[in-house]
Amino acid sequence: MRVILIGPPGVGKGTQAALLGGRKGVPSLSSGEIFRREIEAQTDLGRMAQRYISHGELVPNGVTIEMMAKRLRDPEIRRSGFILDGFPRTVRQADSLQEILADLGLPLQRVYSLYAPDELIVSRLSGRMGCTKCGAIYHSLSKPSTREGYCDVCNSPIVVRTDDQPDTIRERLRIFREETAPVIEFYEELGLTRVIDASRDAEEVYKDILSELE
Repeated sequence: MRVILIGPPGVGKGTQAALLGGRKGVPSLSSGEIFRREIEAQTDLGRMAQRYISHGELVPNGVTIEMMAKRLRDPEIRRSGFILDGFPRTVRQADSLQEILADLGLPLQRVYSLYAPDELIVSRLSGRMGCTKCGAIYHSLSKPSTREGYCDVCNSPIVVRTDDQPDTIRERLRIFREETAPVIEFYEELGLTRVIDASRDAEEVYKDILSELE
């Protein structure tokens, strides 16, 4: 399996990546996970990314692409395939990814474009909380932690992220449409994009993706 999940924040990319990865034994790769991995290992790329993140700035395309290329070269990924969640975010990243995968002999199978109405996304994200250490995601209504305020995975505090406030969410949706939506068109031209209604229950969305892929 070699697929990309693309869509606005809060549409459920992470949930679907976890379902597909967990049930099919395929590594799920998100840019956030790869950033954390490199930062914790104190690699040159990790230290470079940390400088931007600590100042609230976006990690430049070149650094993000090199981190992703490094992970994709891992023998585990070459053997098992991958599910990309949150990458690529720009057409430049998508173009670079095509070159990397061509060099590795790992062509993409599908790009799933997940969509849902803005107000549903705002509702979903407004109650979302994240672990301050491992990054596990919870929701005050649909997925609360067992012990209020603490992560079930590593027992660290969980908090509502500052970028999950309603006004901030709407701005993130605007930025997505401006910067990332063209990536969907990029893959449409390659005949790889399939559109999935992600406003439904996660299991229904999962079954649609799996049915189309198989």
